[in-house]
Amino acid sequence: MIKAKGYAALSAKAPLTPYSFERRDPKDHDVVIDIKFSGICHSDIHMARDEWGFGSPFPMVPGHEIAGVVQAVGPKVTKFKVGDHVGVGCMVDSCRTCVNCKQELENYCIPGNTMTYGSMERDGSAVTQGGYSNIIVTNEDFVLNIPKSFPLDKAAPLLCAGVTTYSPLKHWKAGPGKKVGVLGLGGLGHMAVKYAVAMGADVTVISHSDKKREDAKRFGAVNFINTKNPEVFTEYAVSFDLIINTVSSADLDMASLFGLLKLDGALVNVGAPEKPMSVNVFPLILMRRTFAGSAIGSIKETQEMLNFSAEHQIMPEIEVIAPDQVNAAYERVLKSDVRYRFVLDMAKL
Repeated sequence: MIKAKGYAALSAKAPLTPYSFERRDPKDHDVVIDIKFSGICHSDIHMARDEWGFGSPFPMVPGHEIAGVVQAVGPKVTKFKVGDHVGVGCMVDSCRTCVNCKQELENYCIPGNTMTYGSMERDGSAVTQGGYSNIIVTNEDFVLNIPKSFPLDKAAPLLCAGVTTYSPLKHWKAGPGKKVGVLGLGGLGHMAVKYAVAMGADVTVISHSDKKREDAKRFGAVNFINTKNPEVFTEYAVSFDLIINTVSSADLDMASLFGLLKLDGALVNVGAPEKPMSVNVFPLILMRRTFAGSAIGSIKETQEMLNFSAEHQIMPEIEVIAPDQVNAAYERVLKSDVRYRFVLDMAKL
């Protein structure tokens, strides 16, 4: 077994604390990764505090935005070599046999994929532990290549925030001639804006305040809507082909938001609220609109996103902190006091 150290939640709502544990010795197709940086996702907070009610397993080492360097490989590994810059995202395995997995859509594995942390390994041997740690062992099929030209600290958030927004934009065909709205300009939202702009779409940020109006413009958005002004729902009615909702709140006026969509427009949720949402279906029915969801992205799509990001030099806005600042960072995330993603520097563990 490989000795590992990191930060873990020992129980629901407990502060994260230094934690020593073990990783498995590498199997034939495993890659051993020296973790350099690990992003903080709002999902980490939900999981560490068991706010989704899934029954989070403890102790829990969160983190599914992992960037590092290959330290060793199993004897049958063909995709990576020692020294490669690599990443691990939200999943580390899947059933590999269901119809979705066979279509390279492991993120929609029907029995359920194995999450990077908080999941039981497929063989039932252990619960997975995440990237707030110094080392991880992952099957090569779930490891991503990070282009050497891309800084590892900025690559880390792409493994969740990047692909979570890139995937629905690609699926709903954001591009030239399409009007895309991005609801919320946080860790996910700012990436959605950057990707949609790079894809050639006409992008509008939809927010509940003017605090980030200038940032939205800097990221390439052509318009900014403040929803505190009720007149905008009339001004922008039937305007958007696609709205990406990055907000993790159930307390949204969905009917008004649906009204912003054109005929056959789609509002896609990537934010995951703690509580059920209430939806009035009439605005959907009357304009053949779609209310949809999207979960991260496949391994193939995540690699495509990394390559696209490197090609277009699309990088997240980050604040790099030491691991012992993680609890303060969680509180700041909840207050929206970060522009736009915290990244843990694991060299300071």
